[in-house]
Amino acid sequence: MKSVNHVPKTILVTGGKGLVGSAVTGDIKLSSDDGDLRIPSTVNHLFKFHKPTHIIHCAGRVGGVLGNINRKGEFFYDNIMINTNVIECARRYGVKRLVSFLSTCIFPDDMRYPLTEDSIHNGPPHSSNNAYAYAKRMSEVQIRAYKEQYDLDYLCVIPTNVFGPCDNFNLSTGHVLPSLIHKCYIAKKCNTDFNIWGTGQPLREFIYSKDLGKITDWLLQNYTQCDSVIISPSQEISIKDVVDIIVRQMSFTGKVSWDNTKPDGQYRKPSNNTKLKQLLPGFKFTPIQEAIGETIEWFNTNYPKIRK
Repeated sequence: MKSVNHVPKTILVTGGKGLVGSAVTGDIKLSSDDGDLRIPSTVNHLFKFHKPTHIIHCAGRVGGVLGNINRKGEFFYDNIMINTNVIECARRYGVKRLVSFLSTCIFPDDMRYPLTEDSIHNGPPHSSNNAYAYAKRMSEVQIRAYKEQYDLDYLCVIPTNVFGPCDNFNLSTGHVLPSLIHKCYIAKKCNTDFNIWGTGQPLREFIYSKDLGKITDWLLQNYTQCDSVIISPSQEISIKDVVDIIVRQMSFTGKVSWDNTKPDGQYRKPSNNTKLKQLLPGFKFTPIQEAIGETIEWFNTNYPKIRK
C-alpha cells in the first residue's frame, strides 16, 4: 500500500473540540465557536483562510435515541447542510484527502448481519433515527459522486458507538454510554435510584475515542483507496453489562431500575471489521472496562465544564 507521508499537509479537523475531533491529530481544530458549518459562506471563508490540504470531518448534529426521535427535522437539516458544505468546499479548494465520519445507524434496519461496507443502501434505517441516518448516508453518496466526476480521494469511515473524553453527557441528547455515566453520577450524588430506559437487552459494539483517533490518523496518512471502512472491534456487549461496569467503576451502591415502557432502539447491529483487520492486523483495542474507567475519570475531573 502506497504511503502519502511525504506530502506536506495542513490537516483541518471539523468538530475539533468534540468526542472524535479531540482524539484525532490536526493542525487546525475548528469548533462551532469558529463558525456555523450549515452556512455555505461561512465554510467558504474558513477554507479560504486556513487553506487545508487534508480534512478530518467530524462535525455534525448527533444525539441518542431521545434526541433522534424528538428532533428529526433538525438532525436531518443540520447534517445535510454541514456535510454538503464541507465536502463541496473541500472540492473547490483542492483538498487532497478528506475523511468523513458516518455511523452504523445508517445501515438498514432489516438486513442480514454482520454489517458490511457495501450494504449501506440496501434498505431503510431504523425508524428511531432515520432522519439522521439518511442525512449521513447522503455524504457517502456525495463522496462517491465526487470520486466518479472529479477523481477525488475522499473517504467515509463508519465507527460503531463511540465514547470517551469530551463526549456529550447530556441526559436528553447524549448517546447511551455517556448518558448512563451522567445518570449514575446524579443517582449517587442525590442518593436516588439509577433509572434506565429500556430492558438492557440490546447489544452494541463500542469503540473508545482514543482508539478511533489512532486508526483515523493512520487512514488519513496511509490509506489511499476511497472505499468506506467500518471501524469497530466487532465485539458486542449488552447495555445491561455496560451498566454493570459503570456501577462498579463509579462505586454506586443504590438500586438500578429498568423502565421497559421506554424504547430500547435497535436490538443489535453487529459489524464486520474484516477490512480494518486487513489494513491494521496488529491493532489492539482498549478493553472496554479500562476505556470506561478512563472516561469516568475524565468525567469526574472535568464535571463542571463538560457538555451536560
